[in-house]
Amino acid sequence: MDGPFPEWTWIVGFYIGAAIGSFLNVVIYRMPRGLSLAEPAHSFCPSCRHRLGWKDLFPLFSWIFQRGKCRYCKVSIPARYLSVEIITGALFGAFWYQNFSAGNDLARGVILPLFAACCVAAIFIDLKFYIIPDQINAAMFGLGIALNVVLILQHKPDAMTWGMPSAIAGALAGIGALWGIALLGRLIFKKDAMGHGDIKMARGIGAVLFPVAALMSFAVAVALGAMGGILQILWRRKEEEASGDDEDWEEEPPESIGSLLKCGLGYVLCMDIWGLFRPKLYESWFGENPYAVEVVEEEDFQVGATMIPFGPYLAAGALVLALFEPHFREWLDAYVKGITGM
Repeated sequence: MDGPFPEWTWIVGFYIGAAIGSFLNVVIYRMPRGLSLAEPAHSFCPSCRHRLGWKDLFPLFSWIFQRGKCRYCKVSIPARYLSVEIITGALFGAFWYQNFSAGNDLARGVILPLFAACCVAAIFIDLKFYIIPDQINAAMFGLGIALNVVLILQHKPDAMTWGMPSAIAGALAGIGALWGIALLGRLIFKKDAMGHGDIKMARGIGAVLFPVAALMSFAVAVALGAMGGILQILWRRKEEEASGDDEDWEEEPPESIGSLLKCGLGYVLCMDIWGLFRPKLYESWFGENPYAVEVVEEEDFQVGATMIPFGPYLAAGALVLALFEPHFREWLDAYVKGITGM
């Protein structure tokens, strides 16, 4: 089915995505540091804190023309800023082409790029600070519910799964898959096997992709994590050997079974999402303030050599399925037919 826009207009989607990526850089810098996204309303250089003008904020071109340096203090600006804009632009361009040029699906053409933006922010924050902000996970879940509502109004068959809205079914599948890993790891190995941010992200991924695609994305995430995790460990150990820092890291005591059970129920009931609007509710259930952030500067933030965040791989797996779900479903159908002989 041909969409309402010609093929070349994916470039429009790309540059919209690059502009969104510019905003994501603000999210990635401020949110893990506990800084407001609204105050100050203007962007500033992380080094000299000088207010940035429009010449400094033009997506893609500002970083390139300024050769990756601040116009005012001449300090280098990390390549991450350009990378986020390019990656987000590429994702928006791909979803634009799929849903507005090669296809005609307004709902997914709007929801999936926004979901991709959440994934990009989560990847870069988790890689650096080993956290996934609740606001990002809540946004993913909300996008899934919004998509499901549109599909129900359109009377689409994929709007319902297992006798319930597909977003709810997917969210439950996501929680069940990763919370189950956390519980088994705690029972069998007596260690924390999964971060709570990962469980909440799995809920959001399930809500957007729905159960089958979400579970396939988790399988992709495991494969990516196995490869990437090994490379991360080797690279980190190489850095430690070069710096002569062989400090042993003390592991924190594992979470109690009772806490894990209570948190799991809280995620099913979306207490963490409601708690963003009612912090006291969040505190009463999870024992902490949702907006309390331990501010850690990048140069002071260190982790053990074997600590690998799984969130980036979860997000990457979700993006792969969001882009190529029809191909994965064909492979899954072929596999099922092969083993059943049907």
